[in-house]
Amino acid sequence: MKAFIPNLITLLNLLMGCIGIYFAMESELILAAYCSGLGIFLDFFDGLAARLLKVSSELGKQLDSLADLVTSGVVPALVIFQLLSKDLVGLGSFQFSIESKSLWYAFIAFAITLGSAYRLAKFNIDENQTDKFIGLPTPANAILILSLPFILKYENIDWLNRLILNDIFLISLSLMSVVLLNMKVELFSLKLKSFIYKENKVVFLFLVVSTVMLVWLQFIAVPLIILFYILVSILNKKNTAKTIS
Repeated sequence: MKAFIPNLITLLNLLMGCIGIYFAMESELILAAYCSGLGIFLDFFDGLAARLLKVSSELGKQLDSLADLVTSGVVPALVIFQLLSKDLVGLGSFQFSIESKSLWYAFIAFAITLGSAYRLAKFNIDENQTDKFIGLPTPANAILILSLPFILKYENIDWLNRLILNDIFLISLSLMSVVLLNMKVELFSLKLKSFIYKENKVVFLFLVVSTVMLVWLQFIAVPLIILFYILVSILNKKNTAKTIS
């Protein structure tokens, strides 16, 4: 029974992703984002539970990736698809129409799902990604995309609304997601090795700056935090290389 607990958490993650798909298809993007976000939260705890209970297994590893593909791969793609398929009613407000949807939008949006699947498959067979990531993790990419409905609904800044609902921006974001997910760039892991500051300086710096940005900019901070994460990782890698040489 103890061995099934992490898998149960993973299955709950998958369930949240499935419900998120339902809400996204109904154009309830905020609810879809909440479901996906809860799934990502559970995704953190299934691995933690497996380590604490010492019941890690190959089955759990594969199940985790399958759940992530739905929660962090399919739901974000559907959100982009719905945003691309919008009918703009007024400044800062929008609704969705079945008639406005294009097959081309589906090909563009679901490139995110394909990129996520490829990223997860590589992660499963790469033994070098235990304490670091190669390419942007699928949950981080999902959070980047799922922040858009919140920015539209709660920030309601005219120029930002126009940018987010711009087709070129959404298409570019979809294609950029595929690149970010599979780029050969080392990104640091947020898992703390200990609570000693010197051993986790980069992680503590990132968490402090991210918290300040969230308090100051609220939902607008989310895309900036993801970009900050990539930038800090690149700079940290360069500094580490200089120290070694």
